[in-house]
This record gives sequence, structure tokens and C-alpha cells, in this order.
Amino acid sequence: MTGNELREKFLKFFESKGHTIVPSSSLVPHNDPTLLFTNAGMNQFKDVFLGLDKRPYSRATTAQKCVRAGGKHNDLDTVGRTARHHTFFEMMGNFSFGDYFKRDAITYAWEFLTEVIGLPKEKLYATIFYDDNEAHDLWLELTDIPKERIIRLGEKDNFWSMGETGPCGPCSEILIDRGENYRCDAPECAIGKCDCDRWLELWNLVFMQYNRDEKGVMTPLPKPSIDTGMGLERVASVLQDVSSNYDTDLLLKLISYIEGVTGLKYRRDEKGFPFRVIADHARSCTFLVADGVLPSNEGRGYVLRRILRRAARFVKVLGWDGPFLCDMVPVVVELMGEAYPEIKEKQDYIRKVIRIEEERFHETLQEGMKVAGEIIAKVKQGGLE
Repeated sequence: MTGNELREKFLKFFESKGHTIVPSSSLVPHNDPTLLFTNAGMNQFKDVFLGLDKRPYSRATTAQKCVRAGGKHNDLDTVGRTARHHTFFEMMGNFSFGDYFKRDAITYAWEFLTEVIGLPKEKLYATIFYDDNEAHDLWLELTDIPKERIIRLGEKDNFWSMGETGPCGPCSEILIDRGENYRCDAPECAIGKCDCDRWLELWNLVFMQYNRDEKGVMTPLPKPSIDTGMGLERVASVLQDVSSNYDTDLLLKLISYIEGVTGLKYRRDEKGFPFRVIADHARSCTFLVADGVLPSNEGRGYVLRRILRRAARFVKVLGWDGPFLCDMVPVVVELMGEAYPEIKEKQDYIRKVIRIEEERFHETLQEGMKVAGEIIAKVKQGGLE
């Protein structure tokens, strides 16, 4: 199953359950100074959860573009080092605004995973917040998960919040055991104790019940609600039976492009690190520019500049001198333009913005190398005071 097919199946499934398909919101949060970028599917519904906004629907489903490269959720320095972390990724989710709660959220998730996309029931686990007995009993009642595969964990793992303030609540994660081949070397490699690729989190069901203020005080929301998030790239890696998100059809074509232009072969070990960084960052830069972010020295523009120049640096590591990332924009558009038409409509503009920044970066590098060369020459001549 391709990534595009998975996205479509998810949205259509929840539409069949009475959910309205809502387009992805911008990566620049609307009227929310607490967030640098949209980092989860629920961001655009924050005021709905708080009772400050009313929509013409009480159930929604989305495939949300997300960036985690600043603020509370920042994966920038981890990208390329692991099989799962990205600065840009897609979060599929279903939401209830005071309509259904834990029972239906668990029922829908189980049906989609086991019947629609056919994951093996015997490989699935559920984690719950340590004192959430209701969720525990519902997993036993509504699914085929036995008691020993329902794991109680603490706040760090099973209490979700959008940021330091805002809507939050206990959650229940669904994980899959990918088998011994994905096991790490830790002596206690077990679910709830290890974050290795064997125990892969697929879906987080958040039971949104509270609003946390600046002092940490949690007030019950007007209506208990549901917010779920499932990473498209992660689930695609399971369905396509590959060991890394970078080996799915969502990213592999970008890596193949890098191979074709540089003449270098991608390797899945640490030597492939630059390929993974460039592929990930090409998506981030394309979508950020499409949503109106421009490279600058502060705020969102600074993060974009940092992502872009980080990619350009690794392009240089691969032996390529000059603009490169701008020419990857059409590949991103080919992969994702149907689901996100804004990148197709703005393709020429995006390429221009990225090219200008890449050229500036290379000018800065050349000037820096020139200054460094002059200093070294003076030292060798003994003329540096």
C-alpha cells in the first residue's frame, strides 16, 4: 500500500463514520502565539476544544502537515540519525468535539488497524495512563488485546499536551511488535521500557479532558473530546515492510534523486546520514515557503534558514557545490502535490526562494573560506599578531 493510498483510506474510513474531512491547516498557526509551527493535527481545533469556537460539525478527520523543528517539539538535530524522526511529517487524525469519547475512539482505531489495513491483532499492544481504569476495561471489552498486552505508564508517556499550556489529557497509545529483527541490544528491551524500533508506536488516542494554564493548573474542558494522531510515514513503513521511514515510497524517491544527481549510492547505515537529512529538509523547506515563511534571522524565518542551510551543508558533504535543494522541489511536488495542491500552485515561487537562500549560503561559505585561508597564510608566515 502506498503512502497516498494509506492517507486516502484513513480519511475515507472516518468519513464513513460521520466525520467531516477537514483540509490541513497552514504550518503557521493562526492566532496562536504559543506555537512556532503547527506540530499536531489538533492545533487548528484548539479553540473548539476550549469551547471558544463552534464548527458546523462535531466530528472531523484530517491529514495534517506538521513541522517539529522548534519550541517544545524539536526533532531537527535527530533527523537522519534515527529511522523515525523528521522535521516535516504528516499526522493523520480523527477528532470528536463533545460527541464521542473513549469507547468509540478505541473501537474506530481497532477496526481501522485490524480490518481496513490488516495489521496482525496478535502483534498489537495498548498503553494507558497509569490510573485510567476506564480505558483499560474498554480495551479488554472492545478488542482482542489480552490483559497482559495492556501496559500502564506514567505522565511522561501517556499524558499528552499540545504545549506548556492549552488542551491536554491522558492518552492511550497503540504499538506494534515488529519482531526480534528490530530489537536493540538493551538487556531490558520491553514495551514501556525501550524506545527501539521493535516496539513501534503507531497511533496516539488522546482523551482530551483538561485545559492547562500558565501556572500548571488543569481545568476540565466544557466537553470531554477526542484527539488522535497517527504518523503517516510510520504506518507506511509497517505496511511496506521496511525498516525505516526513509525506505517508504514517501521519501525514497527523494533519496533516489540525490543518488542520481550526485552519482553516489545511498547506504542505510551512518554513511547514509546526509541523504536522509537532505530528503527530510527538502520537504520541510518546500512546505514552509509555500505557507509564507521566508528565510530570516528571527522566529520562524530563522528556523527555515537553519533547516535550509543544514541541508545545503550536507549537500556539500556529498561533493556537490552550488544550489541543489531548489531542484528537489519538483520531486516533492510530484510526491505530494495532489494531497497538498498549494505546493503545486506555488512551485516556481518556492524554487526561487530556496535558490536565493542557497546562493547566499554558498557566498557566505566562500567568503569564510577566503578569510580562513588568509589567516592560515599569515600564521605560516609568522605575521599574525
